[in-house]
Amino acid sequence: MPIVYGASASPFVRKVRAFLAEKGLAYEREDVMPINVSAEFRKISPLGKIPALRDGDRTLADSSVICAYIERTHPDPPLYPGDAYDYARALWFEEYADTALVNVIGAKIFFKKVVAPVFLNQPVNDAEIQKSVDEELPPLFDYLEGQLGGANALVGNRFSIGDIAVGSMFVNLRHAGFGVDPKRWPKLARYVAAVHERPSFHALIAEDRATYGFGG
Repeated sequence: MPIVYGASASPFVRKVRAFLAEKGLAYEREDVMPINVSAEFRKISPLGKIPALRDGDRTLADSSVICAYIERTHPDPPLYPGDAYDYARALWFEEYADTALVNVIGAKIFFKKVVAPVFLNQPVNDAEIQKSVDEELPPLFDYLEGQLGGANALVGNRFSIGDIAVGSMFVNLRHAGFGVDPKRWPKLARYVAAVHERPSFHALIAEDRATYGFGG
């Protein structure tokens, strides 16, 4: 059985776990915090980052690499579009989540609101966090709002890796106590709620609440 290494609150670990759940694949998880990781773990993840995957005698690191591998080894149901342009667009939204969204939601909101005080015993600067929420999130939300049509999917009216990556980042925003204003971004608010209600996400959100005491 495959083993996923990493902390459940990580959006990148969640991306892989949601991907596996959408595929209906069983796996084990071993908790690894990406701080002072062991030399043994670096054999699997040379950069010391999470997640990492062990599948038999094969090991891989990086959430995007792992999901691409799972798609090739377990192609049904497909989570990457078959159309060339839609495929590229799904990869783009994954990249948008893994760079633009995580740089604000992850580094400037979730880390400062949750990780720093809980795990590093650092004080919370609420004004600084609110500034990021007020000034840096809106342009990111505006873009996503403009990309969404009537379906609960970013590409080709079908749930894909792009939706999994984007949805995972919004879980961390939720855990930090923030959300999407439905009056300002109605399509995005509806979309995020629908993604988080999928069984693959719903179970992971509930697990985080039970493990870390997150609200929402």
